[in-house]
Amino acid sequence: MLDMQKRLNHLFYATLSLPATAMGFALCIQISALSWILSTRFNLEIHQIGIVWAAGPLAGIFGQVIIGLISDDAWFWGGRRRPFILIGGTLAALMVFLLPRIDVVSQLLGIKNIVIVAVIIALTLDLSINISFNPTRSIIADLTPEGETRTRGYTWMQTISGFFGVAAYIIGATLGNDVLISVGAGIVFVFSVVPMFFIKEERELVKKNETAAATKADWGQLWRIYIAHGFAWLGVQAMFVYTYGFIQQQLVPVGLDTKAANAMSGQVIAYAFAVLNTVGFLLPALVLAPLARRIGRVHTQAGCIAIMALGYFLIATMARTPMMLYALMAVVGIGWSAIVSLPFAIMSDKVDKSRMGFFMGVFNLSVVLPQLMSTGVGFVLKRVADQSILYVICGTSLAISAALWCLVKDEAPATQPAMPGPVH
Repeated sequence: MLDMQKRLNHLFYATLSLPATAMGFALCIQISALSWILSTRFNLEIHQIGIVWAAGPLAGIFGQVIIGLISDDAWFWGGRRRPFILIGGTLAALMVFLLPRIDVVSQLLGIKNIVIVAVIIALTLDLSINISFNPTRSIIADLTPEGETRTRGYTWMQTISGFFGVAAYIIGATLGNDVLISVGAGIVFVFSVVPMFFIKEERELVKKNETAAATKADWGQLWRIYIAHGFAWLGVQAMFVYTYGFIQQQLVPVGLDTKAANAMSGQVIAYAFAVLNTVGFLLPALVLAPLARRIGRVHTQAGCIAIMALGYFLIATMARTPMMLYALMAVVGIGWSAIVSLPFAIMSDKVDKSRMGFFMGVFNLSVVLPQLMSTGVGFVLKRVADQSILYVICGTSLAISAALWCLVKDEAPATQPAMPGPVH
C-alpha cells in the first residue's frame, strides 16, 4: 500500500477518482456524438437512433446488477473491483474509438445493415461502461472510512469527473466530435488502467452484523427512491438522445446547406450540454451541500427537480436561438446537479456497506429502465411535426419525479453530510 493511500491525502483521492472519471468521460462522448454521428454521417432516422440507444440500457440492466453482485465477493488479479475496471475500461476505450468508424466495422464484418453494427458497438460500449461504473463507485466506499472521509472521496469524484465531462463537450464544440473521440479514447484507457496499479484493495470488507444489516436495507424507502429517480432519468435520457432533432428544427437557420447545418447542430448540442454539466459539477459542493444541511436532502432534491421541469417547459416555448437554449440549459442544470449527486447520498444511508456493489447495481435499474423506456419517445417524435413536444414530455416526467421525491423520508437536516458523486 502506497503512502498516499495510508494517509488518505489529496493525491490518493484524485487517483481514486480517475476510473469513475474515465467512465463518465466515455458516457459524455456517447451523449455528445452518438446521435449526431448516426444522423449526419449514416443517415439514420430518429426512431432508428432510439433503437440504437436502447442497447445501452439493456446492457445496464444486466451489467451493473450482476457485476455489482459478483464484485462484492470476487477476488482475482489482486482485487475485487480492479479486474472489472481494467476489462471494462479497455473495452470502453476501444468502442469509443470505433464510434465514427461504424461503416468500416460493417464492411469488415460483412454486415450491410448499418443499424445492426451501430447497435453492436453501442451495446458493447455501454456494457463496458456498466461493467466498470459500478466497481469505480464501489471501490471508493471500500477504501475510505465511513463518515466525512468517505464523503470527501465522493466529492473528489464528482468534481474531477464533472470537470472532465465539461471538457469533453467543449472539445466537441470547438474542435469537433472526431477530435473528441480520438482524445477521449486515450483518456478513457489511461484513466481506467493506470490508477489500478497505484491502489491496493483490502481482501476483507468490514461486515455488518445481521441486526445492523437489517436496519440498513429499508426496502420500502428504497422503492420510493427508485421510482422517483426513474421518472427523472426518463426526462433526462430523452433529452440527451433527441435534443439534436429539436435543435435541427428550431435553431438551425433555414437555407443552410447540409454540411453547415450538421456542423452547427453538433456545435450547439456540445455547448448546450457543456453548460448543463458545468452547473452540474459546480453546484453540489458549493450550493446543494449547504442547502441540504439546512432543509434536508430530500427537500433539496425535490426543489431542484421541480426547477428542472420548469426549465424544460421554458425550452419548449422560448428556446428559439442558441443563446436562449444555453441560458435555459443552465436552469435545467440545477436539477441535473441534484440528479448526479443527491440520490446516491440518500440511498447509501439505507443499505449495508458489505453489499454496496449489489445495492448500487439495483439502484442503477432506476436509471437504465427509464433509459429503455425513452425509446418510445422517439416514436412519438416521429409522428409529430413540432419537435418542441420533446421538452413537454421531459418536463412532465420531471414534474412527476419532484412530486414523488416528497414521499421519501430523510434524516434531520442537521445530520446531513455533503453529497457524493454522480450515478450513471
